[in-house]
Amino acid sequence: MRIVYAGTPDFAVPALQALIDSPHTVVAVYTQPDRPAGRGRKLRPGPVKQLAQAHGIPVEQPGRLRDEADQQTLRAHAPDLMVVAAYGLILPQAVLDIPRLGCVNLHASLLPRWRGAAPIQRALLAGDDETGITLMQMAAGLDTGDMLLKSRCPITEQDTAATLHDTLAAQGAQLLLQGLEGLEAGSLRGDPQDEALVTYAEKLSKAEALLDWTRRAVCLDRRVRAFNPWPVAQTLHEGQPLRLWMSELPAGQATAAPGTVVAEGPQGIDVATGEGLLRITRLQLPGGKPLSAREFLNGRSLLGRVLGQ
Repeated sequence: MRIVYAGTPDFAVPALQALIDSPHTVVAVYTQPDRPAGRGRKLRPGPVKQLAQAHGIPVEQPGRLRDEADQQTLRAHAPDLMVVAAYGLILPQAVLDIPRLGCVNLHASLLPRWRGAAPIQRALLAGDDETGITLMQMAAGLDTGDMLLKSRCPITEQDTAATLHDTLAAQGAQLLLQGLEGLEAGSLRGDPQDEALVTYAEKLSKAEALLDWTRRAVCLDRRVRAFNPWPVAQTLHEGQPLRLWMSELPAGQATAAPGTVVAEGPQGIDVATGEGLLRITRLQLPGGKPLSAREFLNGRSLLGRVLGQ
């Protein structure tokens, strides 16, 4: 098949690589316009664009796809199918109608749960036992199309948004190849989503990253893991932000006020919460680099301090 691929960040790279390595032909890659990055704020191509250029694939970067000129450019590529993964633009119906077989999307959740921008993080925050990838036939609207295939992934107590991101990106690449066989043969049929089961994964904000120590430890642990690698959970220490990269849930309770450091050692820094203890195992001071608890406590102590003040 002649395939147009639309994606922008790291999550979309494995699926594009799988297509490049497949018998199908990627006739063009659509990706978001280059963004300023780094201290010099120079324009930097995204990961998908870099991979496409490395393989000599034509790259299109329209700011939107509602203009007739941009839609005509897409028609000129004569795609059988358009594959979308974390592209960053909502496709109008006129675009969905251009490829012979329509457009399919790789979405990082088990639809209809967690439609929207941050499905990986919201699954972690909610304490879901599993997540996964859904290959869906795209329709007008936000992740509303029929479900073609799913691949499930358990969520462990050690998983972060970063680890799940990498796992699901790899799973998505394999699921896409499986789905392409059925689409090409005409044997793959979609199932409509049950609207009664829909939940929405709202975009993350930096404001969510500030921990409230009166919450239960289990909820705080989920936040630390969900916000790794962005926006990174944080608390205040001596009026300065202290970033918390990794945590775990030790046994035991504490009678101290929430936010009080009640124990510390090489294994971590134990903080009292509204219910239970949160053990911080990796953290970062302003201007510093992330450190293990052992490294952080070398020459300093937080014992008895109250975080969040």
